[in-house]
Amino acid sequence: MSRETISTPKAPTPIGPYSQAVVAGDLVFVAGQIALDPATGTLVEGGVAAEAPRVLANIAAVLEAAGCTMSDVVKTTVYLVDLADGPSVTAAYTKAFPAPYPARATVQVSALPAGARMEIEAIAHRTPR
Repeated sequence: MSRETISTPKAPTPIGPYSQAVVAGDLVFVAGQIALDPATGTLVEGGVAAEAPRVLANIAAVLEAAGCTMSDVVKTTVYLVDLADGPSVTAAYTKAFPAPYPARATVQVSALPAGARMEIEAIAHRTPR
């Protein structure tokens, strides 16, 4: 099976040795996104309430570059430094994803890159080109 890497300047440049997304077959695997502003490369301020919309916008930008939309997402994993921030994430999540919502797992972690409070990775189904 061939693999295609996805890259767009509309999402943050990876801060490690990974691709923004990889397409394998008809699946698009979007790397975990934190709330880095793609224009400045800095983390947005204001806690999870400010981070969640930026994270979701970053995912949408990567999906767009892969020929997908948020409607194509079938699974997400949400990483939170504090599970108490879940309601703030859910508020932004329900605005970003149309129903029916993707399957989702939420995991509490001890720390995330760049001091982020949250990260989301996604898997989307892309109609074969």
